[in-house]
Amino acid sequence: MVTISLNQSAAGSWHVCRCQIALFSDLQLGPAIKLAREVARDEHQRLGHQVCVKMPGPSSMIVLARYVGSDDVGAADTMAA
Repeated sequence: MVTISLNQSAAGSWHVCRCQIALFSDLQLGPAIKLAREVARDEHQRLGHQVCVKMPGPSSMIVLARYVGSDDVGAADTMAA
């Protein structure tokens, strides 16, 4: 499973990362979550990979979206931001 993660910088902005490589930087939290979900959904639809979107929580990672199915209907298991 591919993981798209949100990481916060020391300055307080957010980065969207794939395999620890920043794809997008210096974002506010809301737009970062939206962009991470779009990246994950696109990778799932184009390549068929199982993709998960996560961000750090107070005690563990929070799953924001998970794309695991083989079809568009019911493929996304997402939570509202």
